[in-house]
Amino acid sequence: MSAFTPTVTGSGPRAAIQRFGAFLAGMIMPNLGAFIAWGLITAITIPNGWINLIARGVGAIPQDGTVAFAAQVSTVVGPIIVFLLPILIGYTGGRQVHGQRGAVVGAIATMGAVVAPVALGLVPPFSTGIKAPADITGLGPNFLAGLIMGPLAAVVLKAWDKLVDGKLASGFEMLVDNFSAGIIGGIMAIIGIYILGPVINFINGGLGAIVDVLVESRLLPLASIIVEPAKVLFLNNAIGNGVLVPLGIQQAGTSGGTSILFMIESNPGPGLGILTAMLLFGPLAVRPTVPSAMIVHFLGGIHEIYFPYVLMKPILVIAAILGGGMGVLTFVLLGGGLLAAASPGSIIAYLLVSAPSTIVPNLIGILVSAIVAFIVGALLLGFGRNEKVAMDLDEANERNAQNKGRKTAVAGG
Repeated sequence: MSAFTPTVTGSGPRAAIQRFGAFLAGMIMPNLGAFIAWGLITAITIPNGWINLIARGVGAIPQDGTVAFAAQVSTVVGPIIVFLLPILIGYTGGRQVHGQRGAVVGAIATMGAVVAPVALGLVPPFSTGIKAPADITGLGPNFLAGLIMGPLAAVVLKAWDKLVDGKLASGFEMLVDNFSAGIIGGIMAIIGIYILGPVINFINGGLGAIVDVLVESRLLPLASIIVEPAKVLFLNNAIGNGVLVPLGIQQAGTSGGTSILFMIESNPGPGLGILTAMLLFGPLAVRPTVPSAMIVHFLGGIHEIYFPYVLMKPILVIAAILGGGMGVLTFVLLGGGLLAAASPGSIIAYLLVSAPSTIVPNLIGILVSAIVAFIVGALLLGFGRNEKVAMDLDEANERNAQNKGRKTAVAGG
């Protein structure tokens, strides 16, 4: 995943998708710290988490599978994923549309959609002693509420502010601003409860069912056919942070466990395999630039660093697809998954947000994807016998910069 969301310029379908994806990613990425905090707390406090494993290892006998400290800390897990994270997304989305005022009404409107199932009697009233997402009256994480309600409420407030701009008597501006934000925020929260909330929850259920079908039918690896080429076109933020991360958090939060969806786009294995193939069998003039790119990619998690090498020989995207697909298949077969988004997508981030029981499957999946991408990449490079590439590294960097919609390339060597 990218460490930033670039400004997209130009026109056409790809630019439109990039702009939409950048907007979605712009709501997720500033809040990734909160997502990771939730994942880390979950990793150490779940029954099979680090605290309980250590306690068992030293001979302690945790009551009901949970030591007292873990039980107390775990009470924050449910409220964070059910309430805090969607509201943060709605707040950030509203801020993107209409600054601080938009952020406030976006957060209020999001809350309405989040509690809609309770308000409409679809789930039981709020309980006490919340220890896990499932304990919150059956409510699951509703990130789509933030993605929709936050910007929508801000758009309404922005239209109102434009309507009254320059028409208010002197001295009444602050009064009108405060009451208009409160009234519009309240109205949008009510709309969220009775109209958009049920629709959003229905969509959430449908998306969750689709994901479950893909996982159960072992078809999830096919997602790499779309994801890996899209990454090279700098659509990784659109697909990763805009789609897979929210769905992954919803899946992990609902089940109280992990999700493979966090790993489809962020897996550093395919990029490492391609860079290794380029190091050993790529053009001689390019090989010295590869080691530093490998460090930045695998340890730093900045995947954009390997995009220019794929653009030098576009057929290498096949290596990325096969490597990514085999990695996902391995995750599915071995029961891998992450507790939260690995951002940036580095091996270090993967270890930090892996549950103890999924560390080995996750590492095996990354290794498999890297090996497959390396073997296929080496074959496509002719094992160094044919050094002809579609463009040199400078041209590839320039193409990479164009894909980002920026004038200056980020990748290098």
